[in-house]
Amino acid sequence: MSAASNGPVRPTVLLVVQQLRRSVPGGIGTYARGLLYGLAGLERERGLTVATVTLYASWTPSDPLEDYGREVRRVPLPSRMLTRAWDRGVLLAPRHYDIVHAVSLGAPGMRRGSRSALVVTVHDLTWRRFPETSTRRGRQWHEAALKRAIGEAKAFVVPSSNVKEELVESGARPNSVTVIAEGADHLPPPQPERAAALLDRAEVRGPYLLTASTLEPRKNLGRLLRAYAAARSEGLELPLVVVGPRGWGNPGLSQAPTDGVVPLGPVDDAVLAALYRGTNAFVYVPLAEGFGLPPLEAMAQGVPVVVSSAVPSVGDEASEPVALLVQAEDTDDIAAALLRITSDRPLAASLAERGAAFAGSRTWRAAAGRHLELWARLS
Repeated sequence: MSAASNGPVRPTVLLVVQQLRRSVPGGIGTYARGLLYGLAGLERERGLTVATVTLYASWTPSDPLEDYGREVRRVPLPSRMLTRAWDRGVLLAPRHYDIVHAVSLGAPGMRRGSRSALVVTVHDLTWRRFPETSTRRGRQWHEAALKRAIGEAKAFVVPSSNVKEELVESGARPNSVTVIAEGADHLPPPQPERAAALLDRAEVRGPYLLTASTLEPRKNLGRLLRAYAAARSEGLELPLVVVGPRGWGNPGLSQAPTDGVVPLGPVDDAVLAALYRGTNAFVYVPLAEGFGLPPLEAMAQGVPVVVSSAVPSVGDEASEPVALLVQAEDTDDIAAALLRITSDRPLAASLAERGAAFAGSRTWRAAAGRHLELWARLS
């Protein structure tokens, strides 16, 4: 454990960020970047290094990880081979770190007798509750990785209390699991001109609804599109703009085109922030989430949100409703909410105000501070 004379404890941390090597880093990538953003903010605030953090990932010739201002330790293996080497126990975590923290279940094994404490962040166990939203190979990998983590990790970080409950039911010790809510302040300033140009090219030149996520089965886009079609038949006129990269499987967009649905594909964060800010309402109805960052991102931009009750980010700690909740598997319920959020202006304004205040209280500095407390305790 590292400490300055008469100063704060500064653990040495190997942060396993292989997720940031993926072509679609997804929500786990946002968590990894948010944690690094929060740590940097704490260091600026305190005027000192709060932890000696080294980033650990596969080799690449030009490394964007260097932009975070941390030492980068690269394994001379391509991404897929590195993950397989971890899975098979061929490659173990390096020595001489107080903490080895993996930002997902993709984690290296620990050496026998190692004094390093392995910490694993588990974002969700969705593959168990909704097996149809994952491939057979994906389910097998997650089960094996979870089993290894429960056997080796000294501690777990989870984003919500329901993930903690599921993890404890899977065999983790209750006192080894720490709930740390994620932040909502990671998006850069909006770039409305670029967003407007993108919308104009897609022939969206007025008010719109927005949904955004990695497009994959568990995001429930198929039901959302059916609900939107039903709402249009009841008089809804606003187009539904769909933003996000393709994940895997059939996300729902490959069905017969629905009038008013405008797929934009992936956008960068500055454009996404502007699309959030410009929408009449943001809609997000996944079947399951460990946390769910997109609704918080939208709330932080001051817009009302329709969200499924399966999303803990908007309900775990809110003292009053900050979003219009729907049942993810009830198409009629989603359709009714779309009509209500676009016709009831006082409701939309109230939700936007409460949502913005709630999202403003969720910062990555606070999340990073909780991680630091955990690392120092384990050190």
